[in-house]
Amino acid sequence: MRQLVLQMSMSLDGYVLGPEGDLDWVFPGFDDEMRQWNLDTLERAGVHAMGSHTYKEMAEVWPTSDEPYAPPMNDKPKVVFSRTPINTPWGEVSVASGDLSEEVARLKAQDGKEILAHGGARFAQALSSAGLVDQYRLRVHPVALGAGTPLFVDRRPLALTEARAFPRGVVVHDYRPA
Repeated sequence: MRQLVLQMSMSLDGYVLGPEGDLDWVFPGFDDEMRQWNLDTLERAGVHAMGSHTYKEMAEVWPTSDEPYAPPMNDKPKVVFSRTPINTPWGEVSVASGDLSEEVARLKAQDGKEILAHGGARFAQALSSAGLVDQYRLRVHPVALGAGTPLFVDRRPLALTEARAFPRGVVVHDYRPA
């Protein structure tokens, strides 16, 4: 059975989006080591899972990008979780529109490498609240936002399995549900 890994950037004070839905605070933390780590995590994925809003945003960027992240984003299958019809022009895509727990169980039961869930915030919150995440891979950036959208909306005991610091202050924490 393959694992669902939720990979998200977050601020020191636990927000995945700033007060205005902003993400500009994420990019100063990326250095060469962080970029390589991100590329390695994308290569380990067997499928990319995301909410419809994140899919639409990524579909505008990755198909025409020449960044090193583009091939593992474009070449791997994607599953978009959406209860409403969605146009899916970007790569090999299936739409999961049923019950979240049942759809994730179906994906986990398939053979293959890890399911890499990218978010957005509401999708990540739903996965977490439903207890569907097998591993949280959290990139904690050296910034406090003071307000915004939190990743966690309920109590979630976690066990740290690994931590790695990068030169610009980002620390990746890997957690499993405790």
